[in-house]
Amino acid sequence: MEPLVSELFGGGPGPAAGAGAAGGTPGTGPARGSGRSSAPGRAAAGRGPGPARGASGRGPSSAPVPGSGPAGAATVSGPPPRSKGSAAPKAGHKKPKGRPRGRNNPPFLPPEAEEGNIEYKLKLVNPSQYRFEHLVTQMKWRLQEGRGEAVYQIGVEDNGLLVGLSEDELKASLKTLRRMAEKVGADITILRECNVAYDVDSPRRIAEVLIRKVPDDQQFLDLRVAVLGNADSGKSTLLGVLTQGELDNGRGRARLNLFRHLHEIQSGRTSSISFEILGFNSKGEVVNYSGSRTAEIICESASKMITFIDLAGHHKYLKTTIFGLTSYCPDFAMLVVSANTGIAGTTREHLGLAMALKVPFFIVISKVDLCTKSTIDRTVRQLEAVLKQPGCNKVPLLVSNSDDAVTAAQQFAQSPSITPIFTLSSVNGVNLDLLKVFLNVLPPLTNSKEQEELMQQLTEFQVDEIYSVPDVGTVVGGTLYSGICREGEQLVVGPTDSGQFLPLKVCSIQRNRSACRVLRAGQAATLALGNFDRALLRKGMVMVSLEMQPTVSSLFESEIVLLFHAKTFRRGFQVTVHVGNVRQTAIVELIHGKEELRTGEKAVVRFRFIKHPEYLKVGAKLLFREGVTKGIGHVTKVIPEQKC
Repeated sequence: MEPLVSELFGGGPGPAAGAGAAGGTPGTGPARGSGRSSAPGRAAAGRGPGPARGASGRGPSSAPVPGSGPAGAATVSGPPPRSKGSAAPKAGHKKPKGRPRGRNNPPFLPPEAEEGNIEYKLKLVNPSQYRFEHLVTQMKWRLQEGRGEAVYQIGVEDNGLLVGLSEDELKASLKTLRRMAEKVGADITILRECNVAYDVDSPRRIAEVLIRKVPDDQQFLDLRVAVLGNADSGKSTLLGVLTQGELDNGRGRARLNLFRHLHEIQSGRTSSISFEILGFNSKGEVVNYSGSRTAEIICESASKMITFIDLAGHHKYLKTTIFGLTSYCPDFAMLVVSANTGIAGTTREHLGLAMALKVPFFIVISKVDLCTKSTIDRTVRQLEAVLKQPGCNKVPLLVSNSDDAVTAAQQFAQSPSITPIFTLSSVNGVNLDLLKVFLNVLPPLTNSKEQEELMQQLTEFQVDEIYSVPDVGTVVGGTLYSGICREGEQLVVGPTDSGQFLPLKVCSIQRNRSACRVLRAGQAATLALGNFDRALLRKGMVMVSLEMQPTVSSLFESEIVLLFHAKTFRRGFQVTVHVGNVRQTAIVELIHGKEELRTGEKAVVRFRFIKHPEYLKVGAKLLFREGVTKGIGHVTKVIPEQKC
């Protein structure tokens, strides 16, 4: 990754560098030796008769799919749009042994995984009572694996063969599936139905169904999406259209409700971090401010919530953007690119930030109403060239219909190489529905087992915002990194300038402007602290359990990669360090084994915070910057304060 990220941050060679070599590799032809790389296999990935299924999957059964790299991912997920100049497979290409590529060869999906939230069912016609109870138990397991969401492929055998059903069998199977969903208190949505085209004499159909049920111990499913992109690319306008339900007038009316400061309204540029919510009910219908007057009503009506983190695009506010990416722990990132300007300004740098922090991202090309088709195609080709560069190895997937949107959502969460690209307009609304379909189907990154492990740890809440609210007192906003936090719980907050932790009590909790009694790991919320002195708090603090003995330090070591530096990076150099919600200037005290570093080199470096100690953990991602100097790494050693 380092060569590409270095170019993205440092303004290195343009997108053409290495694009030709990489352009034909990911997804342009079938993976060699893969029995699923035939034309019917691609159809099975969402462009023909079969619903898509992840190349990497969530369980061990996905391993047999050949081509685990970009080419393999493209084969299962459906081929990305072929960029100009990429070669099609030759007519004399050697056929793989195994399944022939004949027209009547049945298409396959990857074998069903034991774990994960995707279930294959050949048919569900008139099951016995015992069988029905077993199916209901199985559905509960799949819903638990998907944290409230499951996808059923009807007409598919466990080995992935797309058999298909007759019209009557499919209706009966869907009826049984509805009964099963009613039994567990879930709703079903048919994502798509397709004909299995390999047997034209008796056409048979398969269906892909989304099952959604909010877990009993939480109010709704929650995904956080950070919004990145250059200034004036249309980020805030797009969020305004999605959350308000009204199209823009072409002069920025839709974004006015998102701005927090007067100068933002006057300049039209976001300078702070704001949060907007978009809900989907259990049937997949959009719930936003167009039909709901308040956020409380949206939270009550929605079973899935997308929280958009609107970040600043101008380079002047880069530290705010980095803070939003590192402290709010977004699940995904949405990179917005203007169709008429293409990759410009901070676009390349924001792309590098998402890659450095390993945040999965998808791309939205906005303002297509202002451009000709040739201009839009040029911007798409420009993005594809950057995504295919060596070190990035992404497989662009241009979404042109709802079938593509469903495929992209499922593959995007399962395969890190897939990068969906949307082309839309916030003024005339073209392709806006495709983005909504994508967000509705998009599954959470973590499964229930990982969530349970985080919840069993001690409480750790990161403080990102501090407010004083009349009649309430001091309020802090942030993310619960681990454990469970309840109303009335006793915690300690710190470290102070002297490295101490102070006791406090959580008086009340709110999520998305609605009351909440219990906060679980991974959720963002605001906590009311009563009459606790606000002057004792600052961003970067943590609130932890009384049982935890947190280690605070001003001195720590990190293994870093210097992405870009004009001259040499040596002892005594000062940089601004970002580790989670911590942001402070640090000085380089020691470079192990070297006197100096140059662009692209790796080393273990010892830093010292110049102002006050911070709470750090080994393994935490680190990003540092100073002017054009930028680097990434992770914390390898924390030296306790008493030893510094």
